[in-house]
Amino acid sequence: MNARNEVPPSSWVTKYSTLLKPRSRVLDLACGSGRHTCFFAAQGHVVTAVDKNIGSLSGVESYSDVEVVRFDLESGRWPFVGRQFDCVVITNYLHRPLFADIINALSPDGLLIYETFMVGNEQFGRPSSPDFLLEVNELLTVFSEKLKILAYQSGKVKSPKVAVVQRICATPLRDDNGGDHIVV
Repeated sequence: MNARNEVPPSSWVTKYSTLLKPRSRVLDLACGSGRHTCFFAAQGHVVTAVDKNIGSLSGVESYSDVEVVRFDLESGRWPFVGRQFDCVVITNYLHRPLFADIINALSPDGLLIYETFMVGNEQFGRPSSPDFLLEVNELLTVFSEKLKILAYQSGKVKSPKVAVVQRICATPLRDDNGGDHIVV
């Protein structure tokens, strides 16, 4: 966290970031204020931060291994064709047409760390539109066909604010790493 960025990194993100190798390539998708960009950069990772409004970024300029990409992810084009990342992190953002691109952006040993709002959140505020709320078990349904689910949570949280969320940590399936999903 930096001086201007009041919201700390997600506890889900920090917990599963420990699975990354040193100097991993991280894509912070819809990075917002850059709290996770700064977190990963401070851990020594090489970070690509993308958002349509990079004016909200705070503190990333102090890290030499951060690439900032100003891009509207809902434009219908994927800006990272041919690039793969060791980690794709997404928080508080949902645009379903990107799901396949997110999977394809993961390196063979990559890690997806995803946390966003789900149905039920409308009782606590924004977002409240179904377009921006995951359905029950949607992250499991969408990603379990191509990814091995390492961890999953769904339900009400109290921090950083009261909300209803889904969280997933997953890695690409390989012939030698099948197995049961772990739900925590």
